[in-house]
Amino acid sequence: MTVAKRMMDLILAMTLGILALPVLALLLVAMAATQGRPLFYLSERMKQVDQPFTLIKLRSMRIPPDGQDFGVSGGDKRDRITPVGRFLRATRLDEIPQLWNVLRGDMSLVGPRPPLRAYVEARPDLYTQVLQCRPGITGLATLVYHRHEEWLLSACRTQQETHEVYLRRCVPAKARLDLIYRDNRNLCLDLWLLGRTVARLLSR
Repeated sequence: MTVAKRMMDLILAMTLGILALPVLALLLVAMAATQGRPLFYLSERMKQVDQPFTLIKLRSMRIPPDGQDFGVSGGDKRDRITPVGRFLRATRLDEIPQLWNVLRGDMSLVGPRPPLRAYVEARPDLYTQVLQCRPGITGLATLVYHRHEEWLLSACRTQQETHEVYLRRCVPAKARLDLIYRDNRNLCLDLWLLGRTVARLLSR
């Protein structure tokens, strides 16, 4: 990561964090009143193939009875999404706490989405290349492929099916887009991707 990109991340993350504080406070009150604690969801993700970090999101799902939550979200987890969680996911407001990850240096505002350890270990050939860029809150693959990924995973009915579809179809497709970003990344592209992300969220 260049010094200029890191400075942009710090300035924008601090500015957005301050602006988002009233929204975050309202969301936390609504969550506490409707779905209880915990309010935050902590998940191990990878910023390099051998370097994990803890990603922070607002909790949008009910905790499974066994307390175990594996893999990405597919149709098999649909019934666990809370009413507030549906709103959080549709607007991506559940990702506000990731601004803290950006400030800590775990993530950037723009880059490939940080993967779970299981997928990095399953496809180290891809993630060794993809994670040459610091993971981001948004990015080229997020903008281009996210809706198609949601459509593919929504048809999955079991945890195993979700895992297999994601690993076989989504991981390679997103990696191709992430590598296009890696080979062309610069501050102008980052600002364009951030602008497209804001425009998409406002359109919702």
